[in-house]
Amino acid sequence: MSHAPVNNDSIYGMLAEFDTPIELTEAAEKAYAAGFRHMDAYSPFPIEEVSEAIGFHRSRLPMIVLAGGLLGMLGGFALQYWVSALEYPLNIGGRPMASWPAFIVPAYECTILAASLSAVVGMFALNGLPQPYHPLFNIMDFERVTRDKFYLCIESNDEQYDASNTRKFLEDMRPNHVWEVPY
Repeated sequence: MSHAPVNNDSIYGMLAEFDTPIELTEAAEKAYAAGFRHMDAYSPFPIEEVSEAIGFHRSRLPMIVLAGGLLGMLGGFALQYWVSALEYPLNIGGRPMASWPAFIVPAYECTILAASLSAVVGMFALNGLPQPYHPLFNIMDFERVTRDKFYLCIESNDEQYDASNTRKFLEDMRPNHVWEVPY
């Protein structure tokens, strides 16, 4: 049976509502096993099993923080060297102009500052924040995700996504409700 191509440009995806974290975890595992890769789960609290079930991979944030810290350390050390040895050299007590032991503590502080700033900026960038609008906000019942409901959304940009087949797939898992989410 051939399907006519469906224009998914106006549809964000298909959202299913569940009552328990166990139902959500099982649904996420089934969706991943069925080949869906562009999906997300929403719950009132973190559920590690769901993250693993939807194929969540490790974040790039630790590498961003490491790079920020190293750049901060090098920047702090370079600034001190530039000021002490190149731009404004003062010979006090016969010490060398570039006395690196004196540069360690300020360079360490620059490392901490740059790493923490890169963590905040990296977290915002990787999470796509600020995001004042999300298509799931179009579903009135979605506000219950902060209280007592669990949701699985299969996005329309997934290769396996077909509106009717995805709806049937989600309905086979016996959710409370299934919505087509417009943009």
